[in-house]
Amino acid sequence: MQHKPLTGIRILEIGGYISLPYGTSLLCALGAEVVKVEKPGDGEDFRRRDNNRSVYFIQVNAGKRSLAVDLKHPQGVALVKKLIPRFDVVLENMRPGKLAALGLGPDDCRALRPDLVYGSVTGFGNGGPLASRPAYDTIGHAFGGLYSLFSDAGNYQLAGGLCADLVTGLATATGVLAALVGRASSGTGQHVETSIMEAVSTLTTDAITQYFETGTDPDRQSRHPQAQNFCVKTASGEFLAIHLSSSQKFWRSLCAAMHRPDLAEDPRFAEFRHRERNYFELVKIVEAEFATKPKDEWEKRLTEFDVPFAPVLTMSGYLEHPQVKWLDLIEPERNGVSLVRPPWRFEGSRPDRGGDAPRVGQHSREVASEICDDAEIDELVAAGVLYVES
Repeated sequence: MQHKPLTGIRILEIGGYISLPYGTSLLCALGAEVVKVEKPGDGEDFRRRDNNRSVYFIQVNAGKRSLAVDLKHPQGVALVKKLIPRFDVVLENMRPGKLAALGLGPDDCRALRPDLVYGSVTGFGNGGPLASRPAYDTIGHAFGGLYSLFSDAGNYQLAGGLCADLVTGLATATGVLAALVGRASSGTGQHVETSIMEAVSTLTTDAITQYFETGTDPDRQSRHPQAQNFCVKTASGEFLAIHLSSSQKFWRSLCAAMHRPDLAEDPRFAEFRHRERNYFELVKIVEAEFATKPKDEWEKRLTEFDVPFAPVLTMSGYLEHPQVKWLDLIEPERNGVSLVRPPWRFEGSRPDRGGDAPRVGQHSREVASEICDDAEIDELVAAGVLYVES
């Protein structure tokens, strides 16, 4: 049985790409009905092909409904305004002030429904010197300091994942959930704001704390002495990652797994403060030990001695791993695209994603019929204000 705690909550999404749609996709998987406002014809730019759904679009829009309406037309804005009281949440990631200029800003919408939760997702925030700039995932990585932690100084590398966009989606979903809980007790809504820059700070809290502690900028290597982590190559060519943290137990467990009890008593490494001070010297010793035996043997030893470790996996290795299969994290293919399920279970079951990603305007007539009769809808379609999938 599917347990979806947001069943009955209705969300109107005005925006696109990844950060906001990923957040609403999580809320959708939790049971909320999400209606996605798109421009007539081609729909959201992230579809990338005419009335098609790129794999990225499908991944962050599965289960939603599409309302294709022209917000550049006064009648299109009027239609959305009439719909607002029927929704619990309005979420947007347009540039600051753009929707307010159309009469769809937070004050406008909350005047139509006082208990409305209105969420704004921006690049840099709704004010300040950079507020009007466009921002995407790469901008969040660069400006938020992530590249300085992923790369060696002077040789910065682009990241291989969408950390900034995805964590912004998580921050958005978290803020909305908090606002809905608050509304349940107070009876009033509120304006929830976040930005890529603010969301990225949740990923760099450790590095920021290091800066406060040392007064120097952390880099890719700064955390490792404190975390006591290692990424080592085995004799069979595969890599293993180890994370000891400050636990004396796990340090002694690693020494036992390596059959190096002498290291546990070595004054350079005996206690955490010693290992932290001599970390880079210790790395060479650990690397040399792991180069002597294949991965499978090391996995047996590390498991036997309860050392926190993991193989360094690719995406294919991750998806094929028995533990991931047991977690039931991937939803079977829908129209050729598998979906990542949300990272929670409720009463032991993981909610599915709720259906296919919509085609442009697939639900325009259905949603508009909540406030318009057939004749009015036909007029809007004829005027190009509303796009109905043919």
